[in-house]
Amino acid sequence: MRAVSIAAAFLAAVALYCRVDPAAADMLEDAAEEPVFLYFSGIDLWREGGFLHGGVLWSPGGLEQEGFTLKLIFGSGAYRYQSSALGNAGVIGRQFSGAVMPGWRFKRPGLEVTVFAGLDAQDHWLLPDDPSNGLRGSHAGLRSGFDLWYEPTRATMLAADASISTIGTSYTVHGAYGWRLFDRAYVGPEALALASGDYRQYRFGLHMTALKTEKFEISAAVGSARDSSRRSGAYGRLSLVTRR
Repeated sequence: MRAVSIAAAFLAAVALYCRVDPAAADMLEDAAEEPVFLYFSGIDLWREGGFLHGGVLWSPGGLEQEGFTLKLIFGSGAYRYQSSALGNAGVIGRQFSGAVMPGWRFKRPGLEVTVFAGLDAQDHWLLPDDPSNGLRGSHAGLRSGFDLWYEPTRATMLAADASISTIGTSYTVHGAYGWRLFDRAYVGPEALALASGDYRQYRFGLHMTALKTEKFEISAAVGSARDSSRRSGAYGRLSLVTRR
């Protein structure tokens, strides 16, 4: 009974304080409504392939807080290449992938870094079948990576992310720098390198990041891509993010 009385007295005091001080009430309301889920989705296109991806970040302590974060990501797409093992015949590949990666978010003023590591799964279906492609079929492995966001000044940003998988020894590295434009979004150059087995691709372009609407943040990029098969062409990327 005494514990109940103390708790009731404490809640009454908090309620009275918030009633007297509206700023305190707003602070408590904001804390209670801090989002813990970040949902993301996107599309990536270039002349030799296209991919869709989606996923969620779950941070039980809040997306703006340092601490545990779980990243779930899935994707699918199609690509094409020429196989020397099949007499330079064209091959169309379809890919399905997913990863479950626990991680930790580190925060400092103007800086946020999140590191992940966990299970990776991929399935590649080829037409015609190409026995020389080590990714054909279903595979399970490990994936690790990081996301970095840094604001050197109030008007600039630096973003970087990378991931590597034991499946096909594949990796992706991406970096972007931007200036705040009309206080609406960041705009600037970006570069990306990716690899899977013996395949390599490099990209250079321009990005627009964190254009905010009422419910979403929109990011996009366009530029030029070139790969280890000496193919080149334009690429485009579009992604949406929302917090709950």
